[in-house]
Amino acid sequence: MPLASGGATIMITARELKDRVIDALNDHDLEATMRCFAPDAVYVGPVGTAEGHDQIGWYFEHLLEAFPDLHLTPWCKVPVYDPAISAVSEYVMTGTHRGPFLLPGGSALPATEHRIAVRAAGMCTIEDGLIISDREYYDQLELLSQLGLCLPEAVA
Repeated sequence: MPLASGGATIMITARELKDRVIDALNDHDLEATMRCFAPDAVYVGPVGTAEGHDQIGWYFEHLLEAFPDLHLTPWCKVPVYDPAISAVSEYVMTGTHRGPFLLPGGSALPATEHRIAVRAAGMCTIEDGLIISDREYYDQLELLSQLGLCLPEAVA
């Protein structure tokens, strides 16, 4: 996403692009979110890998449906070796579970109205002003526990 400024081209940094994604998700603006990703980008999260706009868009659409008041609050923006190509953030993901949420194994958990506050971290890499790789990490057990689910006693 080169930006024009007085005839000069300024390239957006990975930090600025990641902040745009966080802002767009907080605004629940799926189109603005997807404008930050390259058409062949890869998103890797605790539930799996999404490749390309269709799959990544589906993932974020599903997340916003499950948590219509979803909000990401960054609390640490980690300095990286080359901020022109990568950005690392730690944040808290909060929301109220008001829609179907896809569980490991493919079933969906109906709305529970439980509030969540899950710690997470992510790293994105950009190329030509767009995210080409975004990896997000959070503890699925922490999230599922906050939704009221528990492991069977045999596993616990």
